[in-house]
Amino acid sequence: MKITDMDTAVEVLVNAIKTEYRDYTDRGAIARMKRDGGDGEYTDINKRMIEEFENGMEVSYGKKYIKILSNRSVWGFVVNTDTDKKFRKGDILKAAGYNAPARNAPRGNVFDGYSICWTGPHYLK
Repeated sequence: MKITDMDTAVEVLVNAIKTEYRDYTDRGAIARMKRDGGDGEYTDINKRMIEEFENGMEVSYGKKYIKILSNRSVWGFVVNTDTDKKFRKGDILKAAGYNAPARNAPRGNVFDGYSICWTGPHYLK
C-alpha cells in the first residue's frame, strides 16, 4: 500500500528512526554477548536509553518544512510544500542548522523510499 498522506508518511519515518535505534542497540547487545558470553538481552542502561530516545522524538510542522527532532537536536527536515523550486514534497533533507535544512540534495522521499540512520539521513553517495 502506497502512502499518500504526509502525516502518515512522517509517522512511518519516525517509527523507522526508532527501529534503527533499536537495531543499533541490538548490535551492541549481540557484540556484548559474543564478548562476555552473556544472554544478549538489553541491560537496564540500554532499556533506559531506548526509552529516552523514543520519548525524545518530536515533529514540528512549519510552512515549508517538517522538522524532525531527536532529544532537542535536529534529525532532519521533510519538505512540506508543493511550491519548492528545487525539491518535491516529501523529500528528506539533512539539517544545515537548527532552523534550516541543507538544500544541496534530497536524501530520499517519505513517499518513494529512503535510507536513514538513527543519527540522521544518510550522506550523499
